[in-house]
Amino acid sequence: MATSYGRSPGGYLWAVAEPVAGIALLTFIFSLGFQAPPLGTSFALFYASGLVPFLIYSDLSGKLSQSINFSLPLLGYPRVTLADAVLARALLNIITQTLVSCLILGGLLVLFATQATPNIAILAQAILLAFTFGFGVGTLNCFLVTRFPVWQRIWSIANRPMFLLCCIVFTFESIPMPFRDWLWFNPIVHVVGAMRQGLYFGYSGAYVSVTYVLFLSLGLSVLGFFLIWRFKDRLLNR
Repeated sequence: MATSYGRSPGGYLWAVAEPVAGIALLTFIFSLGFQAPPLGTSFALFYASGLVPFLIYSDLSGKLSQSINFSLPLLGYPRVTLADAVLARALLNIITQTLVSCLILGGLLVLFATQATPNIAILAQAILLAFTFGFGVGTLNCFLVTRFPVWQRIWSIANRPMFLLCCIVFTFESIPMPFRDWLWFNPIVHVVGAMRQGLYFGYSGAYVSVTYVLFLSLGLSVLGFFLIWRFKDRLLNR
């Protein structure tokens, strides 16, 4: 907790302030050019339904990718393993992002006339999918970033277009073919769709595949932990 949020002024407040600021900015910009959001009546809730799961994925995967580098002093203790470093940071991030998501979505539903009918079970499933995929990507990147430091810059550059490719500011159905078929393979699109299924009663989101996201996430997690176990000596003795 201290190394993740205690080194900057404001500390844990930034965990809430950053997504709130992002949602406010998107709401302001798009409300100037459009009379209504693609779903529902609230611009803020629509953009939150895309931004919240995206930030869960990006924050968790980013924190996990640096978990070994940030935990090197602790790894000097014989009882502390590489898996401990990854799992501890994952647990902290999951707890933090769960609280942030509840505050943001709950605040929007309570404070604004969104006319949304949230389904708690589906919302929980969407948040769980975001955590699962973020954990898989973060675990694999943890090995790659630690073993090959240049990978951090490569991944950062490759990941920048993701904000535009995750259906945050538009719906999946509004994308013309054949781009829609290509975009289907982006797991975050399914996570965002599941989130909107849980917030908007009339939104079917027939394209959402929970199985696809889970199996891909599981494969990335297993591969990441295998590589960390296989090359643990090289990761600790760089």
